[in-house]
Amino acid sequence: MMVLDAPRASRRNRWIFRTAAALAASAAINRYRTGRAERAHPPRGRFVEIDGLRLHLRDAGVGRPVVLIHGNMLSSADFVLSGVVDRLAAHHRVLAFDRPGFGWSPRPRDRAWDAAAQADLLLRAWRRLGIDRPIVVAHSYGATVAAALALNHPGAVSGAVLLGGYFYPTPRADIGVALPTATPILGDLLRHTVSPLVGQALMPMMERQMFAPCPVPAAMSRELASGLYMRPAQIGAISQDAVSMISAAAAMQPRYREMRLPLVLLAGTEDRVVTPAMHSLRLATELTGAALRLVPGVGHMLHHADPDAVVAAVAEVSRPPALPR
Repeated sequence: MMVLDAPRASRRNRWIFRTAAALAASAAINRYRTGRAERAHPPRGRFVEIDGLRLHLRDAGVGRPVVLIHGNMLSSADFVLSGVVDRLAAHHRVLAFDRPGFGWSPRPRDRAWDAAAQADLLLRAWRRLGIDRPIVVAHSYGATVAAALALNHPGAVSGAVLLGGYFYPTPRADIGVALPTATPILGDLLRHTVSPLVGQALMPMMERQMFAPCPVPAAMSRELASGLYMRPAQIGAISQDAVSMISAAAAMQPRYREMRLPLVLLAGTEDRVVTPAMHSLRLATELTGAALRLVPGVGHMLHHADPDAVVAAVAEVSRPPALPR
């Protein structure tokens, strides 16, 4: 019997050895590609340190402050390449942060980074920079973080423009993909071996989904192909945010009526990533005084398709409230 099992054991050992060798090779390739991407695309902004965490941001312009919070998978570069930073900086001081784990901001593993924790960190960061009661412009999951800011820190924000925001606990197909890479141990193994290679191969398809029905801007396509967005650490942040998105929205949903600030909700009518009817439209009907602006013919990345709509919405929330007659 042992003689019969020997070839089988030998095949199993060869399979284990080859798998381990392939994973080690993948890890080495990813380590090299991460280093190459970071050397080719160094930080373009400045850093502010909060409890030992160096948070990266872009800081431009002068005037009434506006804080920009990007969505999942992206970084502050998204708002730069869309033209929103330059347009707003003509009349405002604009601070575009890399959320923890994205761009050049690390995500320490000694704490949970749900929407509320990220909101707390961003508030402390802009206060460290001497910013008081800014207008917040936030996209997608960034809008979830902005909602946590408005609810947990009343008065800290003077107004908000929320773009393609996710506000209610609706089913999401990306959770099934994100869950393994968000899981301890297994996630570490995947993020450093196969996930970056698979993710970079799928990036063109993901781009088209985000921008559809509009074409992907060439500058944004180059940015997403830079290698920065599929680094192991950023894949971890992407996965963790995707997995925590539903629970964050569920926790805040009963409290939305507590929000008391000038608010404009912007959404693309063709958004298939975060459906406007299930999120922006629903929140607009729930909040008295919230303005809903639908941008026709564009999808989830509406700030690229119509950055002037974002500027107009910021101007709208900047106006002082009308005096009663």
